[in-house]
Formats: sequence, structure tokens, C-alpha cells
Amino acid sequence: MDLGLAATGAGVAAAVSAAAWAVRGKSAQVLAPSVWRGDPARPVIALSFDDGPSESTPALLEILARHKAPATFFMCGKNVRRLKSIAKDVVPAGHQIGNHTDTHPRLDFHSPQFIHDEIARAQSTIYGATGVTPQWFRPPYGVRWFGLRGAQEKLRLTSVMWTAIGHDWRWKGPQVAGYMIRRARNGAIFCLHDGRGLTEDPDIRSTLDAVEYFVPKLQDQGYHFETLSEILCWDKSQPKRSFHG
Repeated sequence: MDLGLAATGAGVAAAVSAAAWAVRGKSAQVLAPSVWRGDPARPVIALSFDDGPSESTPALLEILARHKAPATFFMCGKNVRRLKSIAKDVVPAGHQIGNHTDTHPRLDFHSPQFIHDEIARAQSTIYGATGVTPQWFRPPYGVRWFGLRGAQEKLRLTSVMWTAIGHDWRWKGPQVAGYMIRRARNGAIFCLHDGRGLTEDPDIRSTLDAVEYFVPKLQDQGYHFETLSEILCWDKSQPKRSFHG
């Protein structure tokens, strides 16, 4: 083998790998400021749910209230416009709202203007429906791209990836629950879904069944649940927020 060609091939492979990590690596900071876990010294977990709101979000809110487990809901603007009253119920129930773009596109290979407009429209929609301006953003499919940094800076958002993702769009509830229990760690950020993209009236039984099972199990193990702002911006000088179940 020609050593020059081999070296070139290795260089290309390394560049491709680095680019893939920058786009989807949960700890990557190349394309935009991003976080994926909280303080590993504290036995806390942040539950987060993407793609909502959906017609089944109220059922999820009931489960979380029963177990006094606050969470963060990354909402799509189009779903918020369709289900404004459901979106409006999230914060009074003790939870936090994040931005998950307007129409749930993959951001790769789109222009900076497209990326900004997707996030900005969701930001405006969420504020109009709930009175809340999100500070956290989760890119659909965990894909970041050139232009995201500028959009985040302009809209005062920080990307949030995850420590563990539940695969609840394709696994059954017991499998999802077991997976999340095995990946519980101090400061973990769990990613699940209370919607399925922009699908109307999606079937999220796997998510509901999993949450109903693993939340009390982890509480019995000594973990407690916090919103992203609490787990990522915890200040010992501030009083703890009480959960409104």
C-alpha cells in the first residue's frame, strides 16, 4: 500500500470523525455552547421530554405530579400552536419549558438564517402561549450545525443534550424503564418524548409506562428530580423550589 495514500485516508477518516462528533457528540462545544449533565456530586436527575406538547402530555403530567417529579419539556412551536391550552398547563404544574425548534427539522445542511428562524419562531410561539421565554434549547435528533452558535447567542439559549436517551419512540415501556434505571447517575439528564415529532395524537404509551415505573424506583434508590435550571444552575444560597403537584 502506498504510505502517502494510507496517510491521506487516515487523515480524511479522522476529519470525518471529528466533524461527526462536533455535530452530534453530546459533550461537543464546537458549533454552539452545550451541556449534557449536571453536578456529579449530587444525587439528582433531570427528566426532559422532547417533541410535545401532544394530546397525551396531560397523562404524563398526572404521573409526574403523583410522584412529585418536576421535568423540563422541550416543545415544538407547531405543536404549541395546535395545543396551546396543554402547553399552558406545563409551568403551573411545576415544570420548565425549553425550545425544540418550530417544525422539528434536522438542522444540518441548513443556512444560519433557517436555523435562527426555526428557533426564533418557536421561542415566540412558546412565549405567546405560556408567558415563558425558554433559556434551554434542544436540537432535534441532537444535531447541531453552523449558525447555531449565533442563533443561541441572539436568543439567549444554551443547547442541552443528554446523559441517556430512552429510545421510547421504538422500545416498549419495560425496556425503556430498565435502560434508564441502569443509566442513572448523579447529575444525569434523561431524554424522553411526550410527542413523536409533529404527529397528531401520537401513541406515547411506552413513555408513560416507563416513567410510571422508573421514577419511583430511582427515588427509592435515593435520587430526586429537578428541572434543568435547578440541576445546571444550582445555587446553595437560594431556597429550593417546591414542586406543585
